[in-house]
Amino acid sequence: MKKNFTILLVFILIPIIGFAQDINQIALEKAEEIEEKVIEWRRYFHQNPELSNREYETAKKIAKHLEDLGLEVETGIAHTGVVGLLKGGKSGPVVGLRADIDALPVTERNDLPFKSEVVTEYNGKETGVMHACGHDTHIAIMMGVAEVFSEIKDKIPGTIKFIFQPAEEGVPAGERGGAKMMVEEGVLKNPDVDAIFGLHINAGTPVGHIKYKSEGIMAASDRFTIKVKGKQAHGSTPWASIDPIAVSARIINGLQYIISRNSELTNEAAVITVGIMQGGVRYNIIPEEAYLEGTIRTLDADMKKMIHEKIRITAQKIAEIEGATVEVEIIENAPLTYNDPELTRKMAASLEKTVGAEKLHIMKAITGAEDFSYFQNEIPGLYFFIGGQPNEQPEGQALGGHHTPDFYIDESGLITGVKAFVNLTLDYMNNN
Repeated sequence: MKKNFTILLVFILIPIIGFAQDINQIALEKAEEIEEKVIEWRRYFHQNPELSNREYETAKKIAKHLEDLGLEVETGIAHTGVVGLLKGGKSGPVVGLRADIDALPVTERNDLPFKSEVVTEYNGKETGVMHACGHDTHIAIMMGVAEVFSEIKDKIPGTIKFIFQPAEEGVPAGERGGAKMMVEEGVLKNPDVDAIFGLHINAGTPVGHIKYKSEGIMAASDRFTIKVKGKQAHGSTPWASIDPIAVSARIINGLQYIISRNSELTNEAAVITVGIMQGGVRYNIIPEEAYLEGTIRTLDADMKKMIHEKIRITAQKIAEIEGATVEVEIIENAPLTYNDPELTRKMAASLEKTVGAEKLHIMKAITGAEDFSYFQNEIPGLYFFIGGQPNEQPEGQALGGHHTPDFYIDESGLITGVKAFVNLTLDYMNNN
């Protein structure tokens, strides 16, 4: 009887396994067929970038594509977010896929036929607008995945929620947005998402490769502002002043000691960077006030707490010594990007299947940050990196890193993203 039961079980399982392999293969073949379209979409978005919370035309193009595919589409989430819902022909889990859609206030230097010529005003200054982090590729990849799955809809054992998220790079002053706002507006509900996957193209990773790690993969990001108030005087009589610019310089130096002398860097990395220093309106006037703004990156909760406390104390004590006063504000931008260990363990095979064992790498955590973490705070999530580093440097093209005017991506890397999302989605559905 036991032998007969075993034989029966094998005959039952073989069609199930065969079905899973079959649908993956069909989807991957369709991905290959639309690779040129994915590249065309990427070039459109690269040439037409929009800043955070201003992705109006970007959202319209995404929504139209999803509607044309027959998906249920919702717009206006967290201002300019778009969500497409694809219900498969078979019951099963709900998988979320996320792509960020905003660009940066960076003036492009690349000599490309689809170079961005967009110019706008940002923080009172004229600047170019550029997809200098690769979000244009993320949009195109997920539009491609949506098209692939729409063509095999009846075979899909579950539901897919395509989440196109605005303002990953941070919202303008005084506004709300990004992943946090999408979560607050219920993007992971109705239907409830069981697991979510996100990716980022990387200019320093070779094309066709994938990097990932379990648990913390990207740092928590916080923004700090320090307002220093002194006493104004003529530039020729500094002794009559309390110089807020000089005090600010001492504070900047003091902040670096927090990292080099107070942070246990053998535990986890941490960063304090001052990105803005403003003060004064004329060369021969010592102003009354100065202003500092910067970022804090941490990978450990206890270190984060210590650094926040030390920033406040350092600024206050240095100002006190000089007779100045300070106002310190620390604002959370994004929590730690944390890959659920069990989900990561289960889905590693899907990433390996996408690129092969020799091109799949476990990475160390980095001090970049991602507000994808807000989704991961609610449900299990996996975030990973795909390669976009050109094999050869194009003639006359300087290759720059992310958030630089020379940022450049090899478009042959986009297909890796499409295939990875396809395998992760279907494998998760077939095993849950």
